[in-house]
Amino acid sequence: MKESAAFWDGIAKRYAASAIRDTASYEFTLQRTRSYLKPQDKVLEIGAGTGSTALLLASSVAHVTATDLSTEMIRIGQAKAAEQGVHNIDFLVDGATAEAVRGPYDVLLAHNLFHLLDNLPAVLGRANERLKPGGLLISKTPCKPQGLGPFSYRLMQVVLPIMQRLGQAPFIAMRSVTELERLIGEQGFQIVEARNQDIRRYIVARKIAGRPAR
Repeated sequence: MKESAAFWDGIAKRYAASAIRDTASYEFTLQRTRSYLKPQDKVLEIGAGTGSTALLLASSVAHVTATDLSTEMIRIGQAKAAEQGVHNIDFLVDGATAEAVRGPYDVLLAHNLFHLLDNLPAVLGRANERLKPGGLLISKTPCKPQGLGPFSYRLMQVVLPIMQRLGQAPFIAMRSVTELERLIGEQGFQIVEARNQDIRRYIVARKIAGRPAR
């Protein structure tokens, strides 16, 4: 965990300055996510990075808690919120298992996060705990494509191990869509929407069973 936090701290400024690669897909994700949000909702985003998505969605809900394990990412997010005048959002340094927050929440967001985790079942289980009965887990995750996949994916498979050894890339576990959805279901969620955006899977899942919310 410390090594991962150090990696993201090291690239935080570059990450914050980088442009969104696929704006159409990102806007579609925001549109679909907003359709599930209500003005009275309390929202938790794990792996929020510098808070770009949380800040864009904050006007649709009562309050957002945005967390990330990177202290530098959170610092940048706090500065952005102050600059934009967004007051219904809190930024906290916390890992994906959400140890520092207390729910229950109506919605939990996890965008472009699950493929970076080696403890995904534990994270999904904690997400279940943090949600109210009937609460929503909304995620978007790069997944292992069927067949060879696009050239960019095949190139990444060659280059990634080298970059990881050099400390230039984080841990990545590309799961199949089937495996990802099975893991979500095993932690007490029922999928209510799922669609592909290139190799990324957008999933909305409702808490139907599991641990008491807290």
